[in-house]
Formats: sequence, C-alpha cells, structure tokens
Amino acid sequence: MTDELNSSPKGLLMVITGPGKGKTTSAIGMTMRAAGHGMKVLFIQFIKGSWKYGEMVSFARFEDTIDFHVMGRGFTWKSDNLDEDRALAQTAWEKAKDAIFSDEYQMIVLDEFTYLLLYGMVNPQEVLAVLKDKPKNLHLIITGRDALAEIKEQADLVTEINQLKHPMQEGIYAQKGVEF
Repeated sequence: MTDELNSSPKGLLMVITGPGKGKTTSAIGMTMRAAGHGMKVLFIQFIKGSWKYGEMVSFARFEDTIDFHVMGRGFTWKSDNLDEDRALAQTAWEKAKDAIFSDEYQMIVLDEFTYLLLYGMVNPQEVLAVLKDKPKNLHLIITGRDALAEIKEQADLVTEINQLKHPMQEGIYAQKGVEF
C-alpha cells in the first residue's frame, strides 16, 4: 500500500454482528493483520471462559504486539451466578475504558461485548459516550449478536454475518480449529 492511500489514517469504529458464525474470527483476522504491521492490539473476550482454545494459544505467540484477556466465566446466559457475571463484566468494561483512552493501543477488540449491553451488565449510555469520545486514531472493533442500533449508527463499518447453513443442523458439533 502506498503512503498516499494511507496519508490521513482515521481510527475506525467497527461492529461485527449477526446470528452467523465468524464474528470473533473476523476480529481475529484484523488483529493478526494489525499485529503484522507492528500495531499494538488489545483483544478482550467478555464471555468466553478460561478453557484452552485456539486464539488463546495463537495470541500468546504474539505477546509483544497483542495483549489478550479473557474477562468472563463462560456463557453468561447459562450462568449460575449472575451477580458475579455482572461484577466481572463491569471490571472488564473498566479495563476496556482505561485502555481506550490510554494511547497504548492502535486497535482494541471488544469481543462478544454486545451481550453485556443486551443483558444490562453495562450502561449503554456510558458505552455510547465512550465510543463517541474515543481517540481519533484508535481502531475499535465490537463483536457479538444483536448490536444496539445506536452503536451501529455511530460505527464507521458494520458487518452483519448471517447463517445460511451450519453443521450443528446436521448434528455435527464444534470442531477444533473451526469453533475453538
């Protein structure tokens, strides 16, 4: 890419939403692309638990450019302790806010963040204010189903991933290297 094409970079607010598979995968792809350019990236997963999955292992190999944090306990909608989940969500959101305004990162991914808004775990008005005031040079990616209309309106890029066919419909469950 020539310098002319990138002469006035703008930090983008990007939303990857919809019912289909591939939202996190898309964000991982952009994370790897940014890391390949030497950009410092923070990737926060808000829902996934601490079991070992591929992106966790891969990102560990790029610890100089990618900070990866799992901030949830697993699938919140199946939770046995919503109070603990709310506290974890709030802690993770505070970490994200601090990072957004830290000038330490060129890209931040808030993976599965839409669920925190859907379940009322963080204040949507506060989130909208932070997104509006984010540094102008910071790329910020939000993933998860059912992104709020107000966030999609603020975004520079919105991608909706739809599911046309999925192996689970045929009784084929999660595959190593594909879903985890």
